[in-house]
Amino acid sequence: MAADQKSMFSSLDFPLLSGIFMICGIGMIALYSASGEDVDMLIKHSARLGFAFLAMYVVSRIPTSTLSTLSLHLYCAGLVLLVLVLSVGIIGKGAQRWIDLGFVRFQPSEIMKITVPMMTAWILTKHPLPPRKFTLSLAVLAVAVPCVLIILQPDLGTSLLIAASGSVVIFLAGISWKLILSLGVAGVVAAPLVWNLVLHDYQKERIITLFDPWSDSLGAGYHTVQSIIAIGSGGVRGKGWLSGTQSQLEFIPERSTDFIFSVYGEEFGLAGVILLLVLYLFLVARGMWIALNIDDSYSKLLAGGLSITFFIYVFVNIGMVSGILPVVGVPLPFVSYGGTSIVTLMIGFGILMGISRRIKPY
Repeated sequence: MAADQKSMFSSLDFPLLSGIFMICGIGMIALYSASGEDVDMLIKHSARLGFAFLAMYVVSRIPTSTLSTLSLHLYCAGLVLLVLVLSVGIIGKGAQRWIDLGFVRFQPSEIMKITVPMMTAWILTKHPLPPRKFTLSLAVLAVAVPCVLIILQPDLGTSLLIAASGSVVIFLAGISWKLILSLGVAGVVAAPLVWNLVLHDYQKERIITLFDPWSDSLGAGYHTVQSIIAIGSGGVRGKGWLSGTQSQLEFIPERSTDFIFSVYGEEFGLAGVILLLVLYLFLVARGMWIALNIDDSYSKLLAGGLSITFFIYVFVNIGMVSGILPVVGVPLPFVSYGGTSIVTLMIGFGILMGISRRIKPY
């Protein structure tokens, strides 16, 4: 019996699993407070976490060679879903981002956070590394197509995160610094076109408000101002669990989802924030260790891409609620209340655990 259990859980990387469990535990504590002690929300969140852990375990059992073979199929399926969203997707908060199946509602763009790195790594490793111009062009195209479809929803924040997830894989494949500099210059040149032709008025307003949120503290800057006040008032040790004035008096908007870090920072202070950041950095470091110690190129690029992309998710959310980045609607991994995003994150870590299982002991 013990041997069966050992083989059953052999695909799970204990360091990664421990870090995820601790962050999810912190998330449950923060969510209970942020939701106004809503037990029903906590139960729903627990059920979603349970399903997400199951998905992580199932994915961790899939051989990396199978994932490589499925990369193109999963990517194409994701594109089909994105097209369906634009035609039959349901509208919420001014955006058309979800598909409703009756018993569940999900956001197909979240799936692309996994399939885009998989597809990019698959394209790049089909040819010698570092990639040549043709291979690089295919990889860039694979990243650009879903990003354009997601911008049309519109969902600029998610499209930027997906662009980052694919770009990280391309960077890890070994492109030259000269090319990176050229792309940077091209981005600067294209910025005016993006500003005038791509961004909506509310998105422009968020970027402008970033530099001085207090100039419109009751309008476009409200989210940022209230979040900064909450985090700053937490001090070193925090005001105590369930005792945050900004959160409990409902000054913080979206406090159960995108701005839950503000609630946590106010109640647990700098000490609690440092603990959470250390746990996040531990997961990223473990993921990069896996990437460095695996043999085949596909697994190496995929593990490195998923690990750095996870760091970007954390950085963007904390930067957003701290007032150093525009408000783009990115949840805090494993802490914010959510459904599809949590499952997607767990699948990503399931892939990392499956890759970790194949690392040969010294």
